[in-house]
Amino acid sequence: MATSLASGEFSSASSADDSRGSFFDEQRWLHYVSCSFSKETIDDLRFVAKVFDVPKILRALKPEDYVPQLFALGPYHQHRPEFSDMERYKLAAARRVEKSFKDGAKFGDLVEQFVKLGDQIRAFYHRNIDFSDETLAWMMAIDACFLFEFLQNYHHAEEEGKAPINTVTNWGNTVVRDIMMLENQIPLTLLTKTSKLIKCSSKDASNELSLAFDRFIKEVSPFEITGSIAVDTAKHGHLLELLYHALVPTSESSLDQTEIDVPNELYEDLTEEIKDATEVKKAFEEVANLNIGPIRFLKKSLASVRSMLLRKLPLLAVVAALIEKIISQTNVESKLADGSLINNIIRSPLVDQITIPSVGELVGAGVKFVPAQENGMNGINFDAITGVFTLPVITLDANSEVILKNLVAYEASVARKGPLFLARYTELMNGIIDTTEDVQLLRASKIIRNHLKSDKQVADLWNGMCRSIRLTSVPKLDRVIKEVNMHHSSKLKVKVNKFLKKYVFKSWKILTLLAAIILLAMTALQAFCSVYNCNRWFAAAALPPLGQQ
Repeated sequence: MATSLASGEFSSASSADDSRGSFFDEQRWLHYVSCSFSKETIDDLRFVAKVFDVPKILRALKPEDYVPQLFALGPYHQHRPEFSDMERYKLAAARRVEKSFKDGAKFGDLVEQFVKLGDQIRAFYHRNIDFSDETLAWMMAIDACFLFEFLQNYHHAEEEGKAPINTVTNWGNTVVRDIMMLENQIPLTLLTKTSKLIKCSSKDASNELSLAFDRFIKEVSPFEITGSIAVDTAKHGHLLELLYHALVPTSESSLDQTEIDVPNELYEDLTEEIKDATEVKKAFEEVANLNIGPIRFLKKSLASVRSMLLRKLPLLAVVAALIEKIISQTNVESKLADGSLINNIIRSPLVDQITIPSVGELVGAGVKFVPAQENGMNGINFDAITGVFTLPVITLDANSEVILKNLVAYEASVARKGPLFLARYTELMNGIIDTTEDVQLLRASKIIRNHLKSDKQVADLWNGMCRSIRLTSVPKLDRVIKEVNMHHSSKLKVKVNKFLKKYVFKSWKILTLLAAIILLAMTALQAFCSVYNCNRWFAAAALPPLGQQ
């Protein structure tokens, strides 16, 4: 059977296996259930699982960023019709790798090793794998050889100073994106097993494979990584996890924290805004309840007043339109009355984004942005004394959005009770980047390296970044956000703006009363002008005194 499959009958096996949804393997099910009562097996299934389904809340926004577009690695997306052409390419890659096996080893020998690892491979995936052990072994052996060849070619191209494959063609970009998707991962241990069968120029084949991992991760990483990446296949299950651990700190002050309550200080601005919304609601309710004669008279007279003012006093016509808009805010009133607006704000996972000013506002308050010297997320810091905001250097290209989103999805799947450090970082960037001007300031500070077509694409990338699946507390980042907000709020210009907002723009009762008084005065002016000739009065006022003629 090994020979027949290797010689090209894989398609028939795959077509027969397409009916796996209706096939039930009783023996494998009994083996799985009986082993599940073993403590060792339960622990393996709990801690070894490295590949998960992308959470629905993340997938809903842009599904194509999480579903492979060109080929499948691993069992999750195998045998999709659109991947049939790529299956032939993967088989060709497997045959090329087989030719480089040492000591006359054959592809079937690699398959036999993978069959023995069947339970470990299944435990690697969170979803139940509905393939027979032999089918799964063949599938993983072909994928391992394909990925091994790709990484080797990528590594050697970089060593020779040639352009990496992911920057040559759109096809190469798609390959890299598919390789870095959460649902498209295979165990790195399988690549290690494959490398041991390969003829190697050096004595240590595993070291050469680690160099390939190191080079590939550094090239596809959106963040600059200095130094070598320690590859531990026992700890790092797949390429996406390897990149994640290269970027995210693992100190006790960050990821090892299990407390997920968000500090109350971060919600001071949010509480203030909710309080403001409540006050606006009460103001509208009181105005709506004042359904007395003058208010009714003012509303009925507005149409006739506008026609007269448009003809004689255009400036007052604009004021009248503004007053009408203020009085007729029924939509806002209804939203505030049922509490839906406030409830949506409170329940939103992105609630933290409104607690930090934009880059433009921070620069206007004297904050200076400086690129970090440390790798990944370690470089995020704020110096309240000097006003220096340090952020990691990030390079944004055609692959960055997909890689960032899948890193966030991996983090959300693994850190089910712990803090979401990378998700918190994306929320931070989403919060400080609102417009292209913000992107331009970060580019000028050498924090963002833009390889996209425009700064608008970068702004859209961050503003459209995937949402968090839950609120989380990351002590290091929360402290930075709090210190930035305190520094910004302490500036005189900011204090003046807050004073105007709190005591002027929030005075809805006074503004509504003034609007009613002005409208009443304008109505009185209309009545006066209907009796007396206002043009004669204005003409007389415009004439100079007799002595000055």
